[in-house]
Formats: sequence, structure tokens, C-alpha cells
Amino acid sequence: MTTTLITGANKGLGFETARRLIAAGHIVYVGARDVERGRRAADELGARFVQLDVTDEASVQAAAKTVEAEGGLDVLVNNAGIEVRGEGNSVAGAADVTAEEMRTVFDTNVLGIVRVTHAFLPLLRRSAAPVVVNLSSGLGSVGYVSDPDHPAHRYPGMAYAASKATVNMITAHYAKAFPAMRINAVAPGFTKTDLNGHTGMQSVEEGAEIIVRMAQVSPDGPTGGYFGAQGTLPW
Repeated sequence: MTTTLITGANKGLGFETARRLIAAGHIVYVGARDVERGRRAADELGARFVQLDVTDEASVQAAAKTVEAEGGLDVLVNNAGIEVRGEGNSVAGAADVTAEEMRTVFDTNVLGIVRVTHAFLPLLRRSAAPVVVNLSSGLGSVGYVSDPDHPAHRYPGMAYAASKATVNMITAHYAKAFPAMRINAVAPGFTKTDLNGHTGMQSVEEGAEIIVRMAQVSPDGPTGGYFGAQGTLPW
């Protein structure tokens, strides 16, 4: 049976992805910073809970030891992410964003993926069909953001978009380094979640579609790619 860990899975896209993968027969670990919320989500889903704060190395290492002791891992979904929003749900553009804001966003969205992936690589390398799914965004596409005719061009925030462009790059490097694994970045689309103050235009059910699809990719499926629901996205 396939065992899957999803970070930030106590709500939103992570929760919906967990629900769908459990229905598909996966054993799923709900990774969450908050123990109470994480346990509640896991109980509701029929999943396992593991405390995991992607910004805390000790927490990540402890989670890896727990999952290893309970049998190992086949699929890692790096879902946890943040976006810093200010008054009126605003985001800081290039003229206003600070280095500290960039650091905060990158610590979760980029360094969090590196911490978790690095810690769980030994377990994934023991799997017969290891898969890693990294949550990116259409806002991480330089092609989209630089195209005046694309909706991403109108998004002013720099920190979040830059973090997701970096997610794309580290995904490409991980895929190159581990050709036996299927490692891809996915863009779920503008989804109604806490991250954006529920201003998105689609449901979590719609947004989770590409995550669930790529979490179940076969050993001969794509790797090192960047995908949305409609197919491959431009870097």
C-alpha cells in the first residue's frame, strides 16, 4: 500500500488532497504545525497525524523518524505554504516589499521544501515508486508574470511569486539528481483558501485535482515538470 505524507494538511488544499488520496487507497500522514488542529483533521479523515513545522529543523527530523519507525514513505506532497498579506488583504509589490518579508515567505515556501525533502529522502529512496509533489503556483511562471495579457501579470506581490519561481527551480534540480523518482511542481490555480483570504475563483476540490493526479503518477510518468490542471506550464 502507498504511504503518503502531506505537509500543511489540516485544512485547504492539503486536507482535500489527503481526503482524495485516502479514498484512492493511500495511507496518509497529515503533517501540521498545530497538534490540536492536525489531530482533529486526521481523525476526521481517517489519516495518521504527525506534528511537522516545515520552518523547524528539529520538528522535521522528528517527523521523519516517526514515519520511518511506522514503515516508511512512498509519496511526499510539499503543500505547506504562506503568503504575507496586509491591511485590506493587500500584498507588497516590488516598491514596498522588505527583505524580512521575503525571508519569512521563503522560509516556509522554499526552505521548508528543502528541509522536508532532505529529511525524507532516505525513506523515499527505499520506496519502489517514490514520488514528490511540490506546490508551486502559476504566479511562479516568469513567462506568465511577464506577459501583459496573462492574469498573473496583474498580481503585484513579489515575495510569494518569487518563492514559487524558486520552487520550480529546486524541483528541476531534485528531479535531475534523482532520476528514479517522479518529482514535479504543480500549480493548483487561484483557489479559495486561507492563504489568499478566500478570494480565489475555484474550490479546493478543483484546486486539488492536479495535486492528486501527480501524487499518483506512475514510475514511467513525467518528472522535472511544472503542471497545471490543463497540462504543462511555461517556466
